Amino acid sequence: MAKQNKTEDVLVIGGHDILPGETKKIELPTVRLYTDTSMNIPIYVKRGKKPGPTVFVSAAIHGDELNGIEIISRLIKSKTINSLKGTLIAVPMVNGYGVLNQSRYLPDRRDLNRCFPGSAKGSLAGRIAHLFMQEVVSKSDYGIDLHTGAIHRSNLPQIRANLDDEVTFGLAKAFAVPVLVNSNLRDGSLRQCAAEYGIPMLLYEAGQALRFDELSIKVGVKGITNVLRHLNMLPKLRSKKAPVEPFVARNSGWVRASDSGFVIHKKELGDRVEEGDVLAEIKKPLGDVSSYIHSHADGIIIGKQNIPLVQEGEAVYHIAYFSKPRKVEASIENMQDTFE
Repeated sequence: MAKQNKTEDVLVIGGHDILPGETKKIELPTVRLYTDTSMNIPIYVKRGKKPGPTVFVSAAIHGDELNGIEIISRLIKSKTINSLKGTLIAVPMVNGYGVLNQSRYLPDRRDLNRCFPGSAKGSLAGRIAHLFMQEVVSKSDYGIDLHTGAIHRSNLPQIRANLDDEVTFGLAKAFAVPVLVNSNLRDGSLRQCAAEYGIPMLLYEAGQALRFDELSIKVGVKGITNVLRHLNMLPKLRSKKAPVEPFVARNSGWVRASDSGFVIHKKELGDRVEEGDVLAEIKKPLGDVSSYIHSHADGIIIGKQNIPLVQEGEAVYHIAYFSKPRKVEASIENMQDTFE
């Protein structure tokens, strides 16, 4: 696919022409349902009168990850973007099929975020991936993809990206969340394909599936506008508030249950832990404690299981490793205070 020349006056998405200074809502047709009901990908495009980069923001690639839908809703209704330079392409619901079914997956049981770049003649997932690459990603300079934790798991607001790339690292710092995780590219992911197109991209993880989380939503909206300001697409702010300081985790790991039973959590998202700390206790049905879950390293809890049932070997806590975890803890508290 040839990347569209964004110096041209006309941006074309789904056969619709969008000129500088225009705002359009587009319904991009996809594969129909069994009932012959039309299915579309809703796309909001806002172009400033003055030139600048093109940034896409996408959500609900996994259909049960809903925070991003609300983040984009608030972003496009914000008066802040009225002074936009360049182009914002906002896609609140890439996987509408999954949203309908409250499912991470598409009806063909495929994970859309493992099917890029897709194919116009492939599976349902492949066709949607191909369409999204053609109509949105290939016409952008930068991207931000919004996610949550999986079902029954919560994630602390965090950015995952290739932090070894200088441009991407600059975007990640500008987003201004305490935790930046250097994350390898996964085959078939949107982020991998964007990288092949030379498009720096951030993945924002926050909250849990099938739930709105107000902190995660507020942090997400602010983070996106921070990135737009960093790219000179919005005016810079002069704020007296101390910014949320980001810290890079080069590695992270899951702590697994040492037994099966009922979990009583002793630590929560954002907590600083030390090697050997008791994170949770596991009880049998009659209340006897059969085992404890201990931290295997110093770090910050950036993900945890919510359901109080666990099988032996199941991942329960996700811990990110930092050289200065106390400073990360303070930055997390600053973020929470800022968005109260």
